[in-house]
Amino acid sequence: MIKINEKSDSNPHNTTSKNQSGYPVSGAVTLFVVSVVQFLTPFMLSAVGVALPAIGREFSASAVQLGLVETVYIFAFSLFLLPAGRLGDIYGRKRIFTIGILVFTAGTVLLSFAFTIESFIVFRFFQGCGGAMISGTSVAILSSVFPPAKRGQAMGIIVGCVYLGLSLGPVLSGFMVTHLGWRWIFYLGVLVELFCLSLTVLKLKGEWAEARGERFDFVGTLLYITSLFCLIYGTLNQKEGGIYLMFMASGALGFLIFLAFEYRCSSPILDVGLVIRNRVFAFSNLATLINYAASFGIAFFFSLYLQVVRGYSPQSAGWILIIQPVFQCALSPFFGRLADRVSPAGLATAGMVLCTLSLSLASQVHAGTPMPVIMVMLALMGVGFGLFSSPNTTTVMGSVPPKSYGIASSFLATMRTMGMLCSMTIITLAFKHIMGDHPVSAETQSSFLASMHLCMMIFCFLCAAGVFCSMVRLKPVSSDEASRSDPFVNPLRRLGAWKKNKAPKGLGSNPEP
Repeated sequence: MIKINEKSDSNPHNTTSKNQSGYPVSGAVTLFVVSVVQFLTPFMLSAVGVALPAIGREFSASAVQLGLVETVYIFAFSLFLLPAGRLGDIYGRKRIFTIGILVFTAGTVLLSFAFTIESFIVFRFFQGCGGAMISGTSVAILSSVFPPAKRGQAMGIIVGCVYLGLSLGPVLSGFMVTHLGWRWIFYLGVLVELFCLSLTVLKLKGEWAEARGERFDFVGTLLYITSLFCLIYGTLNQKEGGIYLMFMASGALGFLIFLAFEYRCSSPILDVGLVIRNRVFAFSNLATLINYAASFGIAFFFSLYLQVVRGYSPQSAGWILIIQPVFQCALSPFFGRLADRVSPAGLATAGMVLCTLSLSLASQVHAGTPMPVIMVMLALMGVGFGLFSSPNTTTVMGSVPPKSYGIASSFLATMRTMGMLCSMTIITLAFKHIMGDHPVSAETQSSFLASMHLCMMIFCFLCAAGVFCSMVRLKPVSSDEASRSDPFVNPLRRLGAWKKNKAPKGLGSNPEP
């Protein structure tokens, strides 16, 4: 178990600890290393978003294929986040963290040499696998080092770095696409990733693995990956009917089997009991899923809108798109500190309300919308997202014991990524039904705007539902509440309970609290 020696001031940099290898660990060093790496993945995500029109022109890609560039990246995150978090708990979080940087770097190198849109999509998936290992362990490493009293401020700094990456991505990408070409995004990315790798190896000493010695759930992992693949693949192609509808049904059934299996598994990749018995954990993660599903598509749509509909250059579009992440980056550390003093769940709920207002504005945007209105919409989304993210992360990590930090961190990251995946899936389906295989261009801007309006209205209703989910967790509960009477979780309890009592003694069920 990690022992924290706190100092008297509130600066999280003064935190020191010892990890399980016996190395003294500085909070400042850990925070710096994780912050730099956490800057990296969103930087690459937002940078590629601005470059999509240029990539599409070079490869003659359709609107659906451009959507897949982002979808497969997020899909890879969704597939491997949960397994990565559990592997980190068992075999070492720093080890999985480091492997993730290596895989991410290899994917970036391959992307810089992509020669067709199909190869670009495949390499983007590979890059996403590395990003999943990074995201599935980074928050758990921080939670292992920082005590609860200082964790909110540390999480705020991390979230600020994430949004700094989102902020600089469009600007640097726009400059490079305009003056150097889109491949320079990946050339620069490789240099930053090698710097991150050297920092991790040289500065982040020791290891954290509170679940060392427990077995890894290979069966559950296979069920999870197969079910998610079938569900998403079937959904993306459901317009074709036939076998793709069978993929959707198989994926949904597979998820039910996965949940039942995980509930009775002694060492699961997803602790279903944690979701069932912990109202705060369950609804905080559900709010995360909905919030990201509702808001992630903003950057994708407005990157295309500004360049195709309004005729802005990539660099000019980047300067406008930077508004949202700049507000997120600037305000996240402040909201993180505030979450250490007041109800973080209440702050997160207020953030979702602001996001809903922003999406209602976005649903009214048309070809002649004044630019100040678009800027206000992006700023409002930035404030709302910053108000939601840090307090929500603090709420989730504070609701679980240290042994479950890896599972909680990877589950939260999975909900974020699943939300992004839902967002891009909705966008891809809208493109398929309204635009077909036509590219996004000046000639097809009316159908593009129709797709955009449909998606923004769906996102607005989603975010409004997320406000309700976020409010449910505000009800005071004890940390070990079983929530047996909760109508939202009882169906999940019944799903796995029918086999729980049949498990051989010593092999199966999770203990009741």
